[in-house]
Amino acid sequence: MNRFFNLRHAHHAFAQVCLGVILMVMLWAVPKAPAQASLIAALPPGNAVTDPRSLLRLALPFKNDSIRRIQSDIEDIASQVRARRWSAINSDISKASTFLERRKDEILATVPEANRAAAVALVDQIAADLTELKAIAQVKDGEALVEKKNQVLDTIGTLEASMVDKFPFEVPQEYANLPQLKGRATVEIETTKGSLALVADGYSAPVTAGNFIDLVQRGFYNGLPFTRAEESYVLQTGDPQGPEVGFVDPTSGKYRAIPFEVLVQGDDKPFYGSTLEEAGRYLDNPVLPFSAYGTVAMAPPAEDPNGASSQFFFFLFEPELTPAGRNLLDGRYPVFGYVVSGQEVLRQLKPTDKIISAKVIEGLENLQKPTKA
Repeated sequence: MNRFFNLRHAHHAFAQVCLGVILMVMLWAVPKAPAQASLIAALPPGNAVTDPRSLLRLALPFKNDSIRRIQSDIEDIASQVRARRWSAINSDISKASTFLERRKDEILATVPEANRAAAVALVDQIAADLTELKAIAQVKDGEALVEKKNQVLDTIGTLEASMVDKFPFEVPQEYANLPQLKGRATVEIETTKGSLALVADGYSAPVTAGNFIDLVQRGFYNGLPFTRAEESYVLQTGDPQGPEVGFVDPTSGKYRAIPFEVLVQGDDKPFYGSTLEEAGRYLDNPVLPFSAYGTVAMAPPAEDPNGASSQFFFFLFEPELTPAGRNLLDGRYPVFGYVVSGQEVLRQLKPTDKIISAKVIEGLENLQKPTKA
């Protein structure tokens, strides 16, 4: 029996999500007593970030407010296009262009010397792309604007990645017996319905992502079926054939379990060993939230957050079930990446489907093998 991501436990979490939405509606619908006002004030303002590439950009460990501001202005275009607010779009592009020109030195100041020449070229490319983006906005071509906007943001993301000087923290020595991903890696998964790609983020979850990338390299997932598919909720895989429910290391003959791991916004390194709920950190926001379609997370045993091994799931995000910036699965399951292409394939997969192959196509050099047995 597949004991991972217990169905009753999953439905309980799903019910809590729905209950959370209902409670929010009730809170807004009645006069706000002081306690109610405090609860509402604790909820994150604004709209949740639901784009996986944007979430990955925001999760990069570097400090440069200038490039972040430009990124924010360009990302704001997406909502403006949907509302056809062309004046606001032109304003965002103009602000980004002006700010880039005036703050070029500040932007480049945090780039390590080894990456400086490439970064200068990227800044020049962003400036040229913003000029082109403004021309597209002038003719009000929404489809072309979105395509170009995404291109600009990809270049900004590359520039931001070049600002990461070194891995930002030390993983606790007690996990040195586990593979670790000291950076990011992209995995292409070929399924019976087509292919998709996901980015595993070792900056935020080095042990969880390292375990996953190591298993991909071993060919562990090749041929495995999808074992659970709940529409608008989860799609799970990673349960090997036979009695085992996870990966057994052929060298040691032991089941490989990995610790619960989550990096919280504002923390210098991940939190290990228990869910945020168990730790009483109810209002803390993970750097990698469950707010994008195709969020990828480990599926530990229902009663053991430190027992995850090989089984993982894709979260089939529905925005109406997610309050702004907060999902009740956040901090309860360890997220380690996002699907960045092939979301349409993800929507088609059922328990009758399987993974044909999974392979690392970028970032394998960031995988660090265990340093102790």
